[in-house]
Amino acid sequence: MGIKSRISRELFNFNHPIQTYKPVNVQRPPHLLDVPSAWTGLESIIEDILTRFSIDRDSCIEFGTEFGYSTVVFSNHFQRVKGIDLFLGDAHSGLKTDHFLETQLSLSKYANIELIQRDYRDYIQEDNAHYNLAHVDIVHTYKDTYDCGLWALEHSDCCLFHDTNSFKEVRLAVIDLAKATGRKVFNYPHHHGLGIIV
Repeated sequence: MGIKSRISRELFNFNHPIQTYKPVNVQRPPHLLDVPSAWTGLESIIEDILTRFSIDRDSCIEFGTEFGYSTVVFSNHFQRVKGIDLFLGDAHSGLKTDHFLETQLSLSKYANIELIQRDYRDYIQEDNAHYNLAHVDIVHTYKDTYDCGLWALEHSDCCLFHDTNSFKEVRLAVIDLAKATGRKVFNYPHHHGLGIIV
C-alpha cells in the first residue's frame, strides 16, 4: 500500500485512537428551546461532563450558536453564557438569511445569555477572559476548528467540539489540539459526535 493511500485511509478512519466518553448520569435539563437542531440528544450528557471533570458553573462561551438550541442547554448549567455567531449559516449547516434578531428574540427570556454577531476570527482578537467551558460548532473545516479550538482551550477549563463523527476534519483537529495542549481527549460517539478536551 502506497503512503498516499495509507494517509487517505487514516484521514477517513473514525476509529483513530481516542477514548470513548461513557456518561453515567444521563438527564435532560429543565429548559430546552423548541427548534430543530443537530445537537438534539447531547443536552442529556452536559451535567455528566461538568460533574465528572469538576467544571465550575460561572461562565460558558459558545462559537456557533445558530438558532440557540445548545446555547439554551448551557444556560441551564452556567450563570453566564455567551454565544458568538455570524447568524448566516455556512457551507455545512446551510446558508441562511441573517437570523440574528430572530434568534435574539427567541432567547430573550434567558437573561443569562448574551448573543454577539461576530466572526470568531475577529472576536478572539479582543477577548482575553477565562471561561469554565467553551463549545466550538462552527464551519467544519480543520483550520477553523483548530484555530478557534486553540483559543478556546487557552481560555477555558474544558472545551466541547460538535460533529466529531460527522466531519473527519473536526475529529482530526480535536485529536491534534489535545496533543498540542497536552490535555485528555474523549469522544461521545452519538448525535454526530461530541469531542471533549479537558
